[in-house]
Amino acid sequence: MGQSESTNNLQVLEAHFEPEDFVEPWKLSNDTIVRLFEKEPGVLIVETERGRGRPGRRYRTLRIPQNVAERVYRRLQNPPQNGRAR
Repeated sequence: MGQSESTNNLQVLEAHFEPEDFVEPWKLSNDTIVRLFEKEPGVLIVETERGRGRPGRRYRTLRIPQNVAERVYRRLQNPPQNGRAR
């Protein structure tokens, strides 16, 4: 097993969280948490469509790996200086 393969296996076993898990400790709304994470590399997004015989409502579920949460938290603690993105 190569190093990248073993790294991927570790990521699969890593703790994953829902957006709701960050609402209270980060003091942000669920919608804000979803916006922070929905385009982050490494976040799992599962989409389903529910309806009876016709196109239904679309549901999205985010699962956020611990390492991604830590990366976003560090970025929030160290915002870009002078309005420039890092």
